Amino acid sequence: MLSRLRTSWSLRPCVSVCRWAHTKEKGRPLMLNPRTNKGMAFTLQERQILGIHGMLPPKVESQDLQAMRFQKNLKKMTDPLQKYIYLMGIQERNERLFYRVLMEDIEELMPIVYTPTVGLACTQYGHIFRRPKGLFISILDRGHIRSILDNWPATNVAAVVVTDGERILGLGDLGCYGMAIPVGKLCLYTACAGIRPEKCLPVVLDVGTDNETLLKDPFYMGLYQRRDRSQAYNDLIDEFMEAVVEKYGQDTLIQFEDFGNHNAFRFLRKYREKYCTFNDDIQGTASVALAGLLAAQRAIGKPLTEHRVLFLGAGEAALGIANLIVMAMMELGLTQAEAREKIWMYDAHGLLVKDREHKTDANQELFVHDSPGNVQTFLDAVNTIKPTAIIGVAGAGRLFTNDVIKAMGSLNERPIIFALSNPTNKAECTAEEAYTITDGRCLFASGSPFGPVTLSDGRAFIPGQGNNVYIFPGVAMAVILSGVRHICDTVFLEASKSLAEQLTDKELAEGRLYPPLANIREVSLQIAVKVMEFVYAKGMAFRYPEPLDKNGFVRATAFNTDYDSLLPDTYDWPGVSFSPIN
Repeated sequence: MLSRLRTSWSLRPCVSVCRWAHTKEKGRPLMLNPRTNKGMAFTLQERQILGIHGMLPPKVESQDLQAMRFQKNLKKMTDPLQKYIYLMGIQERNERLFYRVLMEDIEELMPIVYTPTVGLACTQYGHIFRRPKGLFISILDRGHIRSILDNWPATNVAAVVVTDGERILGLGDLGCYGMAIPVGKLCLYTACAGIRPEKCLPVVLDVGTDNETLLKDPFYMGLYQRRDRSQAYNDLIDEFMEAVVEKYGQDTLIQFEDFGNHNAFRFLRKYREKYCTFNDDIQGTASVALAGLLAAQRAIGKPLTEHRVLFLGAGEAALGIANLIVMAMMELGLTQAEAREKIWMYDAHGLLVKDREHKTDANQELFVHDSPGNVQTFLDAVNTIKPTAIIGVAGAGRLFTNDVIKAMGSLNERPIIFALSNPTNKAECTAEEAYTITDGRCLFASGSPFGPVTLSDGRAFIPGQGNNVYIFPGVAMAVILSGVRHICDTVFLEASKSLAEQLTDKELAEGRLYPPLANIREVSLQIAVKVMEFVYAKGMAFRYPEPLDKNGFVRATAFNTDYDSLLPDTYDWPGVSFSPIN
């Protein structure tokens, strides 16, 4: 339905507190378009002039009352997937109301529209399908991607989130069911950083799937074929990137999301100097994890350069975090080689060491060390390497066992334990396990949300959630507003610093390593300002004139949920005579 609706928007200055939004739509199409629909908040004048009088009950409702209704209905629901379906239904009908509800209760609803519930929504996508969102481009569409982009109704897209569905969270290959991930990410672009929703485009590239269950599922909505790994796949990605830039401009932000490890790294290397692009699984994860370590060093009083980090997992997340830690250590005075010596990795085949049977790939080679001795298990690795921090990004479940956590507690007065794998059932340990076994001494962060933990002696801790949402909306807002054409890793280093600086001493004492998610809007806007200042200072920005008051500029630009007036801009011509002048 959305693709058939044509809307012409242009904001005009208004001398009163209202805002006008010009629309050529009238009647029922106006109410079916989530961008213009206000539900029962249309005024009597709007209903009469726009041709919808009589199509609504006579009552005129405020957005406050509408939001209260939806929040009340949400609280009646206990099943997260049911809540997800209900929320997405609001988005399909009334966009501003959806963001009002989401932003007012972001801490409660983020686990619904984002991880972990979005993972469940992906697995059930064909079974809960109501209305299509975003663009579905298949490998059969090669040679015609530009014409498909032309079908998208918005012409001023500034941010694209794209996935090929091969590695959705910790759930694996979900093919075109992965669309829920770009949709969810872009919801948070708007809710957290104020990027206007009409400027956002979610895309799934359907190249098939190797998921046997989906290939046998009659409700699967993608191509019933094995994942294409031929040159045709590379050609599809090339054509897509070229078509996006040709259609929307050279500074269009293209975020890669949930690609397989091998493709994620090679596409980042291939495109980062040619397009305005980043990979959230590599760079966003790295930035938020580094921010957690920077916060932890405040609690411990030990500089980052004195830490040893052991990763469980050696894929794109681990390598992204490791490389950004190296950059941060180098900024503090270590050489690159010295910094890399402090980082170890353990994957499904054991410790990354020279001459092990299972070969490492080129991306992992930077963190391959001489063997420290006989290491057969992850627990052996902890006891041998004696890390100050362990970071889990393997997506393999509870591998931070009680013995591993005990070992970290015996080796360190304040052990750093990051169980970052998503969704919740893939986390390496729970917050309760980490705090209980270390007697509350650990500095803990997780990828999925965990509730507060109270120990037997009454001490309470609020675990930090090392969620990429702290980073990617603010970075994206800054990049879009600054006209950045190539995003370097130093941008994510600056974002890490900004995030860590926003954590108060009181929050740190509560066990947090990140500001409360309830403050995510303010956190994201401050990151956007800091990154804007950085990219202009370093000559990375191409949008001029440069805003002098970047804080004011970011906040004035951010999307808000108030309804616009859809009435024509009527006015008088005072003092005008239509009689001939004698």
